[in-house]
Amino acid sequence: MKHSKIIVQFALVALVGIFLGWVLFHQPKPKDKPQLEAKKEIWTCSMHPQIRMDKPGKCPICGMDLIPLVTSGGSTLDSTALYLSPEAVQLANISTSVVSHSAPVKELRLFGKVQADERLLESQTAHIPGRIEKLFVSFTGETVHQGQLLALINSPDLISAQEELLQSADQPEIFEAAKDKLRQWKLTDTQIDQIVRSGKVKNNFEVLAGSSGIVTSKRVNAGDYVSSGSVLFEIANLSHVWVLFDAYESDLPFLKVGNSIAFGLQALPGTKFTAEIKFIDPVMDPTNRVAKVRVEVNNSNGKLKPEMFATGVVKANLNQYKDKLVIPSTAVLWTGKRSIVYVKQSDGSFKMREIDLGPMLGNSYVVLDGLKDGEEIVTEGSFSVDAASQLEGKASMMNQ
Repeated sequence: MKHSKIIVQFALVALVGIFLGWVLFHQPKPKDKPQLEAKKEIWTCSMHPQIRMDKPGKCPICGMDLIPLVTSGGSTLDSTALYLSPEAVQLANISTSVVSHSAPVKELRLFGKVQADERLLESQTAHIPGRIEKLFVSFTGETVHQGQLLALINSPDLISAQEELLQSADQPEIFEAAKDKLRQWKLTDTQIDQIVRSGKVKNNFEVLAGSSGIVTSKRVNAGDYVSSGSVLFEIANLSHVWVLFDAYESDLPFLKVGNSIAFGLQALPGTKFTAEIKFIDPVMDPTNRVAKVRVEVNNSNGKLKPEMFATGVVKANLNQYKDKLVIPSTAVLWTGKRSIVYVKQSDGSFKMREIDLGPMLGNSYVVLDGLKDGEEIVTEGSFSVDAASQLEGKASMMNQ
């Protein structure tokens, strides 16, 4: 019995020792680490992207409901890129397009006026000195035809020359000299023969129109005295007219003789004309800083009248830029010296990029450097993207 007690006591001591050792030296088996923290969601305002909250609610500035922006748990965000939620992109009316090559066509809009063809202008002069006895054309704008009687002139000098002609009829040399004198005053041989046959001196001589056209200027009145060579009327033949367009210095490199120009007139809405550029003035107007670009138009129907306003469009192919990219002008932000676009990244963010631009093509630009074929850029809403970038303190058109 005594031996049994000793064994029991020894067993109890051993158990107590084992228990104490387990208590003192046992390290609990680490439990499995909890999964990565749940991704933390950031909430922002679609109108004020500088607002950042860790839970939904109202914008403290405008009171709009906050929307989720991006999730940052476990992912690395580019600090230079701008991240916008799909809702923010939609509310800001941001749209993008893929950059590609296209045939660069420079579209120039020119403004000008219809003018009379200078080659068809004529000054109707008095070939003999005298007094205007009667005018048969009495106002500016009247239509005249070649050979039409314009005025009668009473010329004492011509009367003396006629008397000399009639008195020298039996003296051939003097007679021929008298005829030559009358011819210098533009009398025709028919008129001279009539004087010889009639044997009478004419007091008044006719002034006949040398061409057909419109009287653009009337210089004399009945009773005026005129000398030989005095201008009586200015006559313009408007069957063929010019349209003179103003081209600025920046337009001239893209214009050349032979370019086709389509134009219309304010006075004839809906009527379109097409003509070729025939002449480009080599001298700039020092006041307006423009050069005249001339096209010629047939005006046999008389619809085109001098001083009518015209608007023309020239589309010039820029073959020297045929291998370059072309982007919409709405995609470009100007900062004076820099040209900025926003490029959409593969993760949906936007990054600012400086580019070098070539000539403007109407509503687009040629890109010389800074973009690659296939990249996606913001074409609508660039200012909204830039404003959001500024508010976040990131690179923008105002902050490099």
